[in-house]
Amino acid sequence: MSQPDLIAALAADTPIPRDTEGPVFAEPWQAQAFALVVALQNKGVFTAEEWAQALGAEIAEAVAEGGCRDGSDYYERWCEALEHLLIEKGLTSHAGVDALAASWARAAEATPHGKPIVLENDPERGR
Repeated sequence: MSQPDLIAALAADTPIPRDTEGPVFAEPWQAQAFALVVALQNKGVFTAEEWAQALGAEIAEAVAEGGCRDGSDYYERWCEALEHLLIEKGLTSHAGVDALAASWARAAEATPHGKPIVLENDPERGR
């Protein structure tokens, strides 16, 4: 089996959380990640084929490293695939992703309980 065929087979065999109406999401961030990929595809940032290859490769890597086979980490793989694809396209870098993640973490830490977390709450933002 060729590498693309193997990636497609792994992606097809990975359980995707869904019900009769389509995908379901355990957490709001999962729906947001799903919608982000759809929006980027619709804007032509990457094709459906590129996305399928990126996600399939990420799933294959996770399985090879002993990752979940029950689909419970599906959206984590989704985010990893998106990050790697955007880096491959030259739209961000590992350092850029890491810096933004750190900014969100600081914003979350600085946000009062019960309030929405926004990047503007990062005390280091704008320095």
